[in-house]
Order: sequence, then C-alpha cells, then structure tokens
Amino acid sequence: MSTPTPNLAANPGETRAEILLRHAGMRRVPSPRLTLLDCPAFLPPDLCTRLIRLIDKDRRPSTIADSDGDNYFRTSETCDLEASEPAVQDLEARLFALNGINSAHGEPLQGQRYEVGQEFKPHTDFFEPNGADFARYCSTAGNRTWTFMIYLNEVEAGGATRFKVVKKTFQPEIGKLVCWDNHREDGSLNTATLHHGMKVRKGVKYVITKWYREKPWR
Repeated sequence: MSTPTPNLAANPGETRAEILLRHAGMRRVPSPRLTLLDCPAFLPPDLCTRLIRLIDKDRRPSTIADSDGDNYFRTSETCDLEASEPAVQDLEARLFALNGINSAHGEPLQGQRYEVGQEFKPHTDFFEPNGADFARYCSTAGNRTWTFMIYLNEVEAGGATRFKVVKKTFQPEIGKLVCWDNHREDGSLNTATLHHGMKVRKGVKYVITKWYREKPWR
C-alpha cells in the first residue's frame, strides 16, 4: 500500500484526477464530459473476500432518495459496514492513501449485493437541489463530491456499470475500482455522471461504495 498522497484540491472533501493517476494502474476515461477513472486490482482478493462476508452478515433491502414512486428503481441489498472491523479499516486506509481526502468528509462505507434480476436503474449519486429529500440529506454535510466504487467479485453474466452519456461500461472484476467526480470543473453538478448498475443475469454481484461530502460528515 502506498504512502498517503497530499491532497492539493481546494476542498478537503475533494480530490483531483492528477492525484489519483499517481497510483499504479489507474486509468482515466478520455472524455471532456466528466472526470471518470478506473483501476484494476485495486484491492487484493483476500480483502474482497473478507468484505463480502461482512456484507452477507448484515445486508438489508436497499433504499433510495427521490425514487419517483418506482419501487423497482433499486432492487439490491445494502450493508453499512462497521468502522471497527479490521477489513473496513484496511480499505479506508487504502482509499486515503489513494485520494488524500480528509476522512471526516467520508460517509460510512456501504456494501451492496445484487442477485439475478436485481439492478440500480440510471441515476446520479448527488442529491438534486430541487429533490424532495435534499434538505434531509444535505443540510449538514452538503452534497456528495466524489464516488469510489469497488467490485468485490466477478459475475457470471451481467452486472456491469454503464455510463450512458460517455458510452463507457465497466465489467465487474475482483478488486477493480471505479471512481468519478460528481461535479464539473466549474463546481456545478454533473449530470453526465448518470450511471446504471445493470441487471445481474447469472451469479451474484458484490460492490463496495464510498461517498465523500462537501462538509464533514456527522
């Protein structure tokens, strides 16, 4: 694991592509529409296995803000991972070494489990300022800045993550990291980050997600 990288971003809840690209194997999607990167084998298989066990232990049905009444918008299961777990602490340390984002700005790590037929329909990770739950979710810590998502296993069929606007699809691979800035360079929310957790066709998909906020998380 590399030494923590100084974060040269203007906001301690953010990072920059230049910082992330210092990590061996990190790649940037060549698009002017958004800042989107991926890194194969970011996590070792043994850590992925430990995280899968934690997800299976405490999973529950996933929820979503502003689903517009679509009960099938997000059909996965979710698990909030305990910060005291050694596997969680290991992952948090690796993320900090990668992005340098002040840990106070991070939401708790969340795991997701998708069975056959389950998906997360096209969505963005930031909260819409005009959304019904914006004040509830953003009044204290502000909106989400960066998303870091890690696949924990390979899926026999389906389960890819598709960024429709830039026509980029990521297939699940053990330990692969995908991350993106939820804002444009001018600070406005970036709708080009719209992405679809596509249906699993065969097997089960496990994912870890880490979101960061504009202000410290409470």
